[in-house]
Amino acid sequence: MSLDVVTAALAEHAAEHDRDASFPHDGIAVVHKHGLLTATVATRYGGEGAGLARTADILEALGAGDPAVALVTAMTLFTHAAQAREPSWPAELYDELLAESRTGPALVNALRVEPELGSPVRGGLPATIGRRDGDSWLVSGHKIFSTGALALSWLAVWGRTDEDPARVGSFLIRGGSPGVRIEPTWDHLGLRASRSDDVHLDGVRVPLSSFVTGGSADLRAWNALGLTALYLGVARSARDWLIAFLHERTPAALGRPLATLPRFQAAVGEIEALLVSASALVRAQAAAHDAGLAVDAGIGKLIGTRAAISAVEQAVALVGNNALTRRNPLERHLRDVLCARIHTPQDDTILAAAGQAALSQHSQLKEQTP
Repeated sequence: MSLDVVTAALAEHAAEHDRDASFPHDGIAVVHKHGLLTATVATRYGGEGAGLARTADILEALGAGDPAVALVTAMTLFTHAAQAREPSWPAELYDELLAESRTGPALVNALRVEPELGSPVRGGLPATIGRRDGDSWLVSGHKIFSTGALALSWLAVWGRTDEDPARVGSFLIRGGSPGVRIEPTWDHLGLRASRSDDVHLDGVRVPLSSFVTGGSADLRAWNALGLTALYLGVARSARDWLIAFLHERTPAALGRPLATLPRFQAAVGEIEALLVSASALVRAQAAAHDAGLAVDAGIGKLIGTRAAISAVEQAVALVGNNALTRRNPLERHLRDVLCARIHTPQDDTILAAAGQAALSQHSQLKEQTP
């Protein structure tokens, strides 16, 4: 199966879903049909056991077709990847998820962000609380930016218990459970079809076994490099549209396509250099991570997402008004690629960590010098 086939199928309806901010059920069905939604399920569970490099290739292809589909898919792929590396889901619940995945798309996402707390990576405890009631938890809370919320089969809701001391972990909740309410708040610049709406939980009853505190598998590299590949896919589509436009655009005064002019050839070369080098870095880091080597995936994300954004911005500047016309996809690609900046780790965190590491290394070397 060629990933290009999936890219083309997703691209057919991407503009429509973006315009209407409608969830791309058809695109998710395509991903499921081609077995990509469960690519990271471990071989011991009967899956492909895809590593990060394979996952990055998948997400780049999906991102080139419809980045909203790609983002929703990424959340499910990351869940299976975490379970493959350090199981945290109770066996009976994960068996249910796998059984659902065999008959149709079974989407999963970890809901972590809250209105008061913001991103949990910045510190703090969740306000979402599970109160024990006999052999169940009653879970209440409010999650925002919950990608694919309305279509999720399972919600892994980050929260804490009402115990003393409290435990922090995730409540595994079936989508559509009584007490789960989706508020359609998503009205975003880009990735509009991802439907990253608010989720309200009002006394949602789940078994005690549905609260898990394990699953500390380090997926930071997966998150950083996988999502970077997604946005490089967006930039690839922007480049492809630009190239077609330059071949087709023949000003009357010129009498030949813009693609024949050295100025445009050099400009496309700049874009190509950005994307080729960034993709090579992401692929190399992903392969190294699969091989068990340490990689600074934050740097990979920084360079890769900046390259993707810059490539699309340069394409827009080169085309002019036609680039910002809604009937042309370049306008949508620009809006979508800008979303690359919001994902964890964010640029300030990456740069601070890199700077601290470099400065610390210098100090250590100085101390070791006789």
